[in-house]
Amino acid sequence: MMKQSAASAWKDWLAEYGPRLLLFARGWSNTREDAEDLVQEAIIRMWNHQADKGYVPPDLPLVFSTIRFCGLNLHRSEKRRRKREESVIYLNDFHDVWLDPAMEEDEEALILRGAVKKLSDKLREVVTMKIWGGLTFQQISEALAISPNTAASRYRYALEQLGNELSRLKEVRHG
Repeated sequence: MMKQSAASAWKDWLAEYGPRLLLFARGWSNTREDAEDLVQEAIIRMWNHQADKGYVPPDLPLVFSTIRFCGLNLHRSEKRRRKREESVIYLNDFHDVWLDPAMEEDEEALILRGAVKKLSDKLREVVTMKIWGGLTFQQISEALAISPNTAASRYRYALEQLGNELSRLKEVRHG
């Protein structure tokens, strides 16, 4: 019963302060949706923080501080993501992740790339790790948190699908 009355108090508190919190969060985010996520994350943190105080609504400055903290975390994670993406783009300028750059204009290489892209995500990641990553089935299983047998069967199934697709394309090309 205590949590039910606390929930009611939080609803009233949010109705009163929610628009202010959202406005503040907009300064820490690029979109309204991100701002809403920041407010939600802060409210969840505050709910857990207030557990030992009987779940009473928190002081407003503490919530603003928590939104700021969540916003800083969002910016840090976005910055790290952009940096990772830029490094991949930089590497791709010099080396194609699917094929040897010397084979870039080769028609069969382009067909193979298309066939690999058609594979399901689960199959494509195993093929990529095995062929282009040079990993063993044991290493793939550790990276994907699956058994080595599952990794091997996904690899066999992917090769079977690639073989069927390439045979079909060869028949279409040569009539």
